[in-house]
Parts: sequence; C-alpha cells; structure tokens
Amino acid sequence: MKLTHTDEILERIENLKINSEPQWGKMDVSQMLDHCSSFQDIAMGYSLPPRGWLGVLVGRFAKPIFYNDKPLAHNMSTIPSILITSKKDFEIERDKLKQKIITFQKNGPDACTSHAHPFFGNLTSEQWGKGIYKHLDHH
Repeated sequence: MKLTHTDEILERIENLKINSEPQWGKMDVSQMLDHCSSFQDIAMGYSLPPRGWLGVLVGRFAKPIFYNDKPLAHNMSTIPSILITSKKDFEIERDKLKQKIITFQKNGPDACTSHAHPFFGNLTSEQWGKGIYKHLDHH
C-alpha cells in the first residue's frame, strides 16, 4: 500500500523521539514541532502575521521556492512569530502538530486561508498545500 504525503509525514512525526538530534539549525525537536504547528496555524488562517517589508519587495519573485519541486534550503530565515526559542513539551507538541495536519487535510482546499503568506504574499490553496508539505519535509 502506497502512503499518501499526509500519511508519510504523520509517520515521520510519530517516529521522532524526544532526544532526536537536529541535522541542522538551532531548534530542538520539541521547538521544531511547535514551529511547524505554528506554521500550520498560518495556513489555516488561525494566525495572521503581517507581511514584512522584505516580503512585500521580493516575496512575489521568490514565491516559487515555496511550492516548486525543489527541497527548501537549510537555515533559511523564518517568520519571526514562529521562531520558537522557549522550551516545549515533546508529547504535547507532537500530538498538536499531527492533529493540525489531519485537520488541514480533512478541511480541504476551501478551508485554506486566503490571507497572504507573510513573506511570499497571496497563494492558491494548491500552493499552500505544496508549501506546507515542503516545510514539514524540510524539518
């Protein structure tokens, strides 16, 4: 049986351990889970961070980075509101992220936010979906 992208991501999240070492970056596994969960909130319209001036100037030109078929580069800058530096509970963050992924998938394209991405600007629901997968795969 072939796994869907959602199933594959959920399985990878389930296989994480509290002591999983990052392959790059500064966040520990619990912070990374909260970071990904916070990004899901943006895609679902629960969090609406403002667009920064840099995103307004160059975001539309860089937009394909978010939804093309190439992996995201390591150590890219992130949306300030989802840069997690405080300690987090691993089990809570893992369960929260899994539930948000399931909810996003169940809700379908019509429930995706119409609010602009804080850097890339306006995205279609398909672009949000591809970008979310790339972001989760990236981490």
